[in-house]
Amino acid sequence: VRVTDQKPQARENFVQGLEILDGYLYVSVGNYGESQLLRYHFADGKTDVARKLHPRIFAEGLTVFGDHVYQLTWRYSAMLVYRKSDLQFQRALPLAGEGWGLTNNGADLIYSDGSEKLFFMAPDTAKILRTITVTEQGRPLALLNELEWIEGSIWANVWQSDRIVIIDPTSGAVTATIDLRGLLPPAEYRQGTDVLNGIARNAADGAVWVTGKRWPWMYRIE
Repeated sequence: VRVTDQKPQARENFVQGLEILDGYLYVSVGNYGESQLLRYHFADGKTDVARKLHPRIFAEGLTVFGDHVYQLTWRYSAMLVYRKSDLQFQRALPLAGEGWGLTNNGADLIYSDGSEKLFFMAPDTAKILRTITVTEQGRPLALLNELEWIEGSIWANVWQSDRIVIIDPTSGAVTATIDLRGLLPPAEYRQGTDVLNGIARNAADGAVWVTGKRWPWMYRIE
């Protein structure tokens, strides 16, 4: 990859979900006692809205769909739904198993649970509509984490690795892999700096941004 730009981000954010839409950056922050839903002004990084979650909830991926923001939880068996306009909590939808990454294709929500499966579900009911198995060179690929829908494909972080895979949403086959080793310079690591996690495509200009858990930067990549 080639880095074409970078923006500072709060180093304390344990990034679980990332999305850019309509001039805002949405971030889901994880960990018990630290989980939040944050919305920033993308241009200058100033906080617009911050919603803290109950200390017993470990937040995971997020996506913005229609008039709502959807936020997964890890082991709380629920997906949290907020009103997009002001990020007021609206309701919780049932979630079977763990929640990891979340995105949407303009019709369905798509989420991962740490396995080799991706689940397509109805936004209004969370009913599972279909499931695909992700394979790389014919073998199941597990630990799929943060997700982003980009130009008809699903991009996914592979947990505890420095790469992103690009997935065919019909077959589940990995069609490409992106090597991001060395993206965060060694000098930027601190105690608590964690793995690569976070993919967001800015619909305004098509730029792809990536980051990690407790990283001080988001990077625009080509």
